[in-house]
Amino acid sequence: MKINSSTFLQINRPVYVLEETKLRNNLFLISSVASQAGVEIILAYKAFALWKTFPIFRDYIQATTASSLYEAKLGFYEFGAPTHTFSPAYTDYEIDEISTCSSHLVFNSLSQFERYHHRVKRSNKNVSIGLRVNPEYSEIETLLYNPCAPGSRFGVTNERLPIKLPDAIEGFHVHCHCESGSDVFVRTLKHIEDKFSSWFEQIKWINFGGGHLITRKGYDVVELVETIKGFRKRYPWLHVILEPGSAFAWQAGVLVCQVVDIVEDSNIKTAILNVSFTSHMPDCLEMPYHPHVRGAEVVSDDGIGMPYTYRLGGNTCLSGDWMGNWKFNHQLKIGENIVFEDMLHYTTVKTNMFNGVSHPSIALLHSDNQLETLRNYTYEDYKSRMD
Repeated sequence: MKINSSTFLQINRPVYVLEETKLRNNLFLISSVASQAGVEIILAYKAFALWKTFPIFRDYIQATTASSLYEAKLGFYEFGAPTHTFSPAYTDYEIDEISTCSSHLVFNSLSQFERYHHRVKRSNKNVSIGLRVNPEYSEIETLLYNPCAPGSRFGVTNERLPIKLPDAIEGFHVHCHCESGSDVFVRTLKHIEDKFSSWFEQIKWINFGGGHLITRKGYDVVELVETIKGFRKRYPWLHVILEPGSAFAWQAGVLVCQVVDIVEDSNIKTAILNVSFTSHMPDCLEMPYHPHVRGAEVVSDDGIGMPYTYRLGGNTCLSGDWMGNWKFNHQLKIGENIVFEDMLHYTTVKTNMFNGVSHPSIALLHSDNQLETLRNYTYEDYKSRMD
């Protein structure tokens, strides 16, 4: 189907649309940063795992990162390369298979390392073992996303590390960013070095985790490159890895849905959609944040009752499945398309089938403006999850 990429007028059912041109622009920038800084930048599946797009990714990157057995298998079998794998806790019934799918495997604790590192090496003698460390510093304000908050279950603090690391540990993994700028990395890096540089001579690589929003407009790419170059000059033997998630699919796709009814109560008009915030855009309620809606602007509660102002409601029975308020430049009509911007990263991996509501399809808008449907969901998908 040929489609107008700016209006999506021909779409009449809910669908996530990934735009190939925008995705390739992000990938080109990320690849350029990796080349300039002399680092490895890999895709984190926890943010984006649409495996039918992996042929596009393989034009720009060589590896991915997993946080579970299924993600590791996705990388190994569908991306075609062993994954960099981290899990808060590995299990007896998965550790061997995870190891065979991994090039790097990071333990979250010294107790997990002691329990499993011999099995990891028996399963895959070539895997490089690492340890997650906690610098006890992060500028993430939302506690839901802060892995360094007091009482964190992630990583080992410097005071708990032995002076001499076990011989099997070859790398450190540090994650303390969330859609952050390069300035945050500069400040965080100082804490990482202060806490852990005395162990750097004992390791071969360091993974600075995700949350580096390299593709966001205004991100200071030059500062990031120069900061990493400076780090590599200080520790030239360390292979540096970044694993951003959001940056790969940032602003690269939308969720298109339709207005199915308009109701009013207490002077509040709600446009009910054929998608759900809790099921199809869960971060909107978890974070929470207001997504951008094409052709509309967010207004405060003072704007309730103003012309063309609507609350947007989801189609599940959850009372709180709504967000508001948006002001449009016209009166909404039944059947009209509503386009939620930037709805590919994290959203597609976190959706669910609560209430059995129909799940949006997934489509790829190719660079030639041809729309390819990658997946339609059916009753059978819902039924199979309930077995």
